[in-house]
Amino acid sequence: MTSTAERNASKIPEVTLVFWIIKIAATTLGETGGDTVTMTLNWGYLAGTALFLALLVGLVLLQIAAKKFYPFLYWATIIASTTAGTTMADFADRSLGIGYAGGSSVLFVCLMATLGAWYWSLGSISVATVTTPKVEAFYWLAITFSQTLGTALGDWTADDTGLGYDGGAILFAAGLAVLAAAYFFTAVSRVFLFWAAFILTRPLGATVGDFLDKPVSDGGLALSRPIASAVIGAFIIVGILVLPQRAGRHPGQSRSVS
Repeated sequence: MTSTAERNASKIPEVTLVFWIIKIAATTLGETGGDTVTMTLNWGYLAGTALFLALLVGLVLLQIAAKKFYPFLYWATIIASTTAGTTMADFADRSLGIGYAGGSSVLFVCLMATLGAWYWSLGSISVATVTTPKVEAFYWLAITFSQTLGTALGDWTADDTGLGYDGGAILFAAGLAVLAAAYFFTAVSRVFLFWAAFILTRPLGATVGDFLDKPVSDGGLALSRPIASAVIGAFIIVGILVLPQRAGRHPGQSRSVS
């Protein structure tokens, strides 16, 4: 009985306002942290991608092996996915020469293919079903592709559309506001709204992160990337310690987290 309960226990947090606050902070840290390694430390996009992908794989394995929800482990894995997403998107967009539009298109196809395979295999892509290793594997793969796609979308919007980093941040914040209104005032699928919001929080974090650390000549504030990363990281730690979080409810319970 105990082992069955442990296998069915959700190891991801309930999706509340606290979840989204920490998620946006984590995506911003992913941008500044990724840029710190690839640009400030001059590792380059390929080496940075290898570093953060290795870290991500290790943390995902720990997350899958865990018996219950550990907030610091979960959010460390999210930060690793968003930082790896930053370096992977930059590598695809810039080093491979396919541009922001090309990178965004490829990543969108990868994300849709992952969600499609997840649904075909298990019949649902709701986060309320993430209670077994197989579903967790799909979940973290989808998370990583969504984080990478979000980075590419943020860069595309800020650089190619002429909106700049502040304009891009306002655009994505407005998109999230529309999704929030749909959540409270319509019957639109909660699963769709979750994944749409999860994707949009990434370019919001990307544009905010770029706004903080990019040169003034490029529309940024030219703040120190390591210092900005440290401040955001401290905010996330305090948020995890102070703001209430609990594991998402089992799909058999009355409420769904998505």
